[in-house]
Amino acid sequence: MKKLFAFATALVLFVSCSSDDAPVDYGLQNDEDIQAYITENNLNAEKTETGLYYVIEEQGTGEMPENATDRVKVIYKGYLTNGDVFDESTEGASFLLQYVIPGFAEGLTKFNEGGRGKLLIPAHLAYGSNNYNDIPAGSVIIFDIELVYVNYKTENDILIQEYLTENEIEAQSTDSGLYYTITEPGTGTYPTTTNNVTVAYTGYFLNGETFDESTLSGVSFDLDQVIEGWKEGIPYFNEGSKGTLFVPAHLGYGNFDYYTIPGGSVLLFDIELKSVN
Repeated sequence: MKKLFAFATALVLFVSCSSDDAPVDYGLQNDEDIQAYITENNLNAEKTETGLYYVIEEQGTGEMPENATDRVKVIYKGYLTNGDVFDESTEGASFLLQYVIPGFAEGLTKFNEGGRGKLLIPAHLAYGSNNYNDIPAGSVIIFDIELVYVNYKTENDILIQEYLTENEIEAQSTDSGLYYTITEPGTGTYPTTTNNVTVAYTGYFLNGETFDESTLSGVSFDLDQVIEGWKEGIPYFNEGSKGTLFVPAHLGYGNFDYYTIPGGSVLLFDIELKSVN
């Protein structure tokens, strides 16, 4: 698995290293080698404008990665055209697309979550005219891939459902992926997404570790200035009500770390809506 995570380092080295020898253009030879491999193995491959070839064995039905900041989890095996394996991950590796070689990043955007297939990557979309560990300079590299997750949406949903089951909690779910429970109904006004509200809360992870909490009297804020999970979730409560919000990462802080909150985290908030101001 180490070679895939080293892609980011390899790209930095490729850009920053200088050499007295001019880079070798392997483009035509790589394309011939890829086409020969496709013919010999009877593959139904598509070619992109960059020179990448890909084979879709199963398209998948979930989310499709589109941006450099998208996080993916991929089961893969990387090998040369002669079959020599140089890297693999059987349990799946997780990374942002911006940190891998261009051919791998581009190729994954052709698949939906749950998709499987092959990427046939010419050297100019991989390691170019540099040797890299067991990969000779100018090599075509091939990956068998399975796109397990895109970002954290599906993975977070599974984790939330497991938490609810383990703790025997009956929660409501919304189309966005938010879950919530109302443990004590209130009697007052329901806020809108543009109201200022006062909320007492404790925020914690699925493992019970607290990352933030207010005073008992609560804090006041405008709902259009908070994370999407709060903006959507608080209006399900009226004044005086209590309950819990189960917020997946795409409705929280997304793929990146935020202070003490790791990227991709499910966030739980025990809340009491003190007032709609």
